[in-house]
Amino acid sequence: MPQSPARMDLHARAQRVRVACFDVDGVLTDGRLWMNEQGVELKGFHVHDGLGLKRLREQGIEVALISARRSECVSLRAQELGIHLLFQGQTDKLTCFEQLLMGLQLNADQAAYTGDDLPDLPVLECAGLAVAVANAVTAVKTAAHWITEREGGNGAVREVCELILTAQGPEPDSQGALA
Repeated sequence: MPQSPARMDLHARAQRVRVACFDVDGVLTDGRLWMNEQGVELKGFHVHDGLGLKRLREQGIEVALISARRSECVSLRAQELGIHLLFQGQTDKLTCFEQLLMGLQLNADQAAYTGDDLPDLPVLECAGLAVAVANAVTAVKTAAHWITEREGGNGAVREVCELILTAQGPEPDSQGALA
């Protein structure tokens, strides 16, 4: 069965991705902020998302996290996943995104960005592959090339990873042959 033009465009966009960038709160997490009596922040991360991010890195695709907030939880999770492109406290996400691309010597067509809320809009409008999580605000969904089925913090990031990995072809098995 032939693919629709929109599906072919999405596949082409995902094929070009060399860096996958993600917002944190509302994308890697469900967006809720949990704090204990001492003011210590806690966040929940979905393990399926973590494996997806690791698989991207194993296939040579850079992974970056760009967050307007600062959180030690996020630093620890990024370290655990081997993500060294972590940018916290970024009130101007577009400038951060542009500097990241410059440092990696990539253009915007080679970048994916996944977001959920208004601060993500400028980056989504620039990225070659713009993704909104299922529970994103309407303006973000409108700007996106694709919307996940799952909500942020509940496997949406894994969907994005699978989209990119599938578009970029089969993975070699442990002996180097194509699976």
